[in-house]
Amino acid sequence: MNVILSRDMQVKIMENTVTNAEKYFGTFCTLMASYTRKTAKLRDKSDLLVKQLLDYANSENPELRTTVKNFAEELAKVQDYRQAEVERLETKVVEPLKMYRALIKQTRAEIKKFNNARNNEIKQLEKLEKIRQKSPSDRHMITQAESNVHKASVDASRTTQQLEETIDEFQKQKLKDIQKIFLDFVTIEMVFHAKALEVYSNAFQNLESYDLEKDLEDFRAKVHITSGTFHEARPVIATNPSSTLPWSTGTQNIQSMLQQMTVEESDEESEENWVQDSSKTEYAQIRRVTSKPS
Repeated sequence: MNVILSRDMQVKIMENTVTNAEKYFGTFCTLMASYTRKTAKLRDKSDLLVKQLLDYANSENPELRTTVKNFAEELAKVQDYRQAEVERLETKVVEPLKMYRALIKQTRAEIKKFNNARNNEIKQLEKLEKIRQKSPSDRHMITQAESNVHKASVDASRTTQQLEETIDEFQKQKLKDIQKIFLDFVTIEMVFHAKALEVYSNAFQNLESYDLEKDLEDFRAKVHITSGTFHEARPVIATNPSSTLPWSTGTQNIQSMLQQMTVEESDEESEENWVQDSSKTEYAQIRRVTSKPS
């Protein structure tokens, strides 16, 4: 009976080891899977940001267009590294943690097998005790019961030894895996952040070197052209003083205008003389016609 109690204590420790691993490895798997999905979503959102940056760049002035396009390209590089990060997390972190579900299930099956052997051993011991109490003189039944107890004990001992080996291997594998999984996790993150830092540094320098004054001048020029206040006609400087006036038409044009004015004045004088020589009736008729309200 002491042997059975000793084995029970051993198995209790083994069961606690498996239960502890099931609890925490299951939590680690859930969290790391969520972490990986969140990283993939961040990659997708960043891809959308890259697309919007490129669309925006095409609507801007030359300097900003080049700067934003370069920034978008650098940001796209980071997403390429993030895609690699997601794939590595899936392969090196999430998948190994998922494997523990099957491994723990298999280990629990070994514990169940031991429990069955132990229960059978206890059952045979109880039968033996009953026979000894009820039929202490029946050597045949007692011998048979003792034989069954011996077989059950051997089976329980063998099962216990197998369970010990299984749990020992499980514990060894668990300790190695927990180290490797999180070493891989840290390595993946360090590689990503190192590459991302390099790209972000280039993006920072690109944005910092942007010359907004050039685009501002270009913008102001466009606004002035649209409003008609930019690049107005300016007076042409020449050696002829008369041509310095923006409204000058030249000497020949002035002479032509004077001649035309002289002809018009002469015509007006002739018309006035004609009116004075006309009869009073005709003159009155002309006055009515010309003075008639429109």
